[in-house]
Amino acid sequence: MLKNLDPLLNADVLYALRAMGHGDRLVICDTNFPGDSIARQTRLGRLLRIDAVTAPRAARAILSVMPLDTFIDDAAARMEIVGSPDEIPDVQVEMQAEIDRAEGKHWPMVSIDRMAFYEHAKNAYCVIATGERRFYGCFIFAKGVIPPEAA
Repeated sequence: MLKNLDPLLNADVLYALRAMGHGDRLVICDTNFPGDSIARQTRLGRLLRIDAVTAPRAARAILSVMPLDTFIDDAAARMEIVGSPDEIPDVQVEMQAEIDRAEGKHWPMVSIDRMAFYEHAKNAYCVIATGERRFYGCFIFAKGVIPPEAA
């Protein structure tokens, strides 16, 4: 255990978060996402896990140490519901609340078509699988920077 770090941030996840640079992306996925096969195609090349919690709870831990990228409009993205791209399920509403809480302001997620989401995920730095069992609990975040005055 470490002081002031969310206990969900295990050594593998902390390593990946620290190794990522500005603009690198990570995927937080639900239990139905093809996490292992997609993760093998990422920069890290293996699946990371934060088990037994929802995707929004895993995001709370991650966003407690990782800023979102303020230089782009798609630093937070969600997988669209097939056939209903404008529908926002509860898991995505909860994720939006976690993002807003972490950033201290409303930070809208962009939506990505399911098949396009898979392609975006393959280009990410890493994939973090959660215990999320609700459908469409899949998200992509781009890492931002910490300015000198915050150090």
